[in-house]
Amino acid sequence: MDFTRNNKNGRTTMEIFSHNLGSYFEIDGAKIYYEEIGNKEKPVLLMLHGGFENIEDLNSIASCLSEEFRLIGIDSRGHGKSTLGNKKLTYERMQFDVEAVLKYLKINTISIVGFSDGGIVAYRIAASKTIKVKKLITIGSSWSDKDVLKTEDIFKTITPESAKTVFYKSFESYQRLNPAPNFETFTQSMVSMWLDKTKTGHPNERVKDICAQTLLIRGDNDFLVSLECLVELKAKINASSFLNVPFAEHVVYKEQPQVVEIILKQFLNE
Repeated sequence: MDFTRNNKNGRTTMEIFSHNLGSYFEIDGAKIYYEEIGNKEKPVLLMLHGGFENIEDLNSIASCLSEEFRLIGIDSRGHGKSTLGNKKLTYERMQFDVEAVLKYLKINTISIVGFSDGGIVAYRIAASKTIKVKKLITIGSSWSDKDVLKTEDIFKTITPESAKTVFYKSFESYQRLNPAPNFETFTQSMVSMWLDKTKTGHPNERVKDICAQTLLIRGDNDFLVSLECLVELKAKINASSFLNVPFAEHVVYKEQPQVVEIILKQFLNE
């Protein structure tokens, strides 16, 4: 079974994440939305989006990988169609949400592509080993409180009103998709999560427990994730490679899509 459709010319096209074909999983006071596309007979590739975003933001990657993988996209707690619930929003909470959805789907082995916040959650999942992670790809994802210390002054200036401007496309999507929208509470929860320096935040030295073959991708001009921190991370994960992409900032997979697509396919298929 696959998730392909035929267009009006009779040609086969691959679906992308649309928020039309998914389901909900309830956990700890929240409804977590997930969606599956691609070929169900192929290996599972989990896709985790960035902060204030949703699964549709990863469609440029999903579209080039959907023929070779069973893609599972999950709207992180509070994002997209997933509700925030009544628990404090943390990277640990997001990790538990994702692991619970995968267990519900009876999926024990995965590879992961995670962007920004999604990559931080991916580090935590790979280090916990609750789910076997074969290959791990993070894009613009910090791993240590060291990066928090460098950006916390910026994060502290973010308010619900400024977020509506800075993340205006995400705000529009949030208002349209979320079944229980409260952008003020959501923004406050996000900033709190970004500034979290406790064990519920970044994995820090636990990254040494990651056994998955790992690919770290960073835009050369990314001011949120330092070059020094990712070079240090590469040294801590045995089976890891590092790609620093020139002429790109934080959202490197949209700024240099051809470079990222080539590397992703080579890494995932080798």
